Amino acid sequence: MLESDEAARRLGIKVTTLYAYVSRGLLSSHPAPEGRKRLFALEEVERLARRSRQGKTVETRMATVTTAVTQLGAEGPVYRGRPATGLATTSAFEEVAHWLWWGPSGRSTEESWTALDLVPPPELSPSDRMRWVVVMAGAHDRLRSDLRPDVVTATAARLAATMVAALPRPTASGPDLPEVPLVLPDGGDRPHALAARLAARLSPEPGGALVGAVNAALVLLADHELATSTMAVRVAASTRADPYDALLAGLGTLAGPLHGGASQQAYSLLLEARHGGAERALDDTLRWQGVVPGFGHSVYTQGDVRFGVLLRLFEVLAPPGDVAMVHTLVDLAAEHELPPPNVDLALAALAWSGAMPPDAGRTVFTVARLAGWTAHYLEELQERPLRYRARAVYAAPG
Repeated sequence: MLESDEAARRLGIKVTTLYAYVSRGLLSSHPAPEGRKRLFALEEVERLARRSRQGKTVETRMATVTTAVTQLGAEGPVYRGRPATGLATTSAFEEVAHWLWWGPSGRSTEESWTALDLVPPPELSPSDRMRWVVVMAGAHDRLRSDLRPDVVTATAARLAATMVAALPRPTASGPDLPEVPLVLPDGGDRPHALAARLAARLSPEPGGALVGAVNAALVLLADHELATSTMAVRVAASTRADPYDALLAGLGTLAGPLHGGASQQAYSLLLEARHGGAERALDDTLRWQGVVPGFGHSVYTQGDVRFGVLLRLFEVLAPPGDVAMVHTLVDLAAEHELPPPNVDLALAALAWSGAMPPDAGRTVFTVARLAGWTAHYLEELQERPLRYRARAVYAAPG
């Protein structure tokens, strides 16, 4: 059953038009178990969506993806009923991943986030190291085709930990710095939290505030419904590819500059604004790129609430001058009616304030999204296989 907003979105109409359909007998509405909301049957909505305006029946989707993992709305991503913005500062990333995988009726035991003993070639970039880890871990897994849910989630936890362990350290020489534990508002610390290990690989001085900010970023980026890379993972899952190959499909899609690389472009914008001022940076970016990285979102047209969560953490970490510069950049964009800032700008600002490399945002994004990909992989295994079969409209040459 769909709520009215979701049913209207699937039909490409306004909610008022949706209820007009009900009054005309084109759709049936049903009372929700709680509250005054009305619900609509998915099958009936999909049948209506396949009807063209000329009255002909056409297939508008190659597959209908129904998910219980993440819902997107004005409040940002909601993971199985729990807003990510609330989880970002109250839960460790591992706990959120477990929630995405198992939900409220999930297992009581936790996955082991222990890294495999793999040493990547030193010349590889961070992105290539993470892909290398998946290939090599899969090659060493003698039962990689075991698709039982608990085995899949254990694999995902190991891969995330191994990806982090395979990243280069921020300095080539000198003793390793001790990891700063993740401390959450509940008063408990997580000394071996993945966020602490990741911060130690990205920043030369991973203090407590930075570890908390990295954890928040991991939580906020853990899933985003049917993003392009997530669809790639689901398509691979529909062929019953093993977890390693399915996650490689997601990693390959994430490598595009318009997806996982957006924060790195926003990082460059911040560097230009620091050296030449916000106005010059915005003007040069518009001149050469036509759009401003870190601004605008196809879902959050009125503003990305994830940006606000990470911005507040950035304001704690960064010196006052850098905080003022980011605010000037955001205000200038609003003054010229550019789209509002998104999570990529805040992620770039965090990396910038923590003396991380320019591609640190992509690294955080990749590790985080492993959790969501795994949740969608498990969900897709419950669907009929090979359901993503599109048909082309053939155009003769010339």
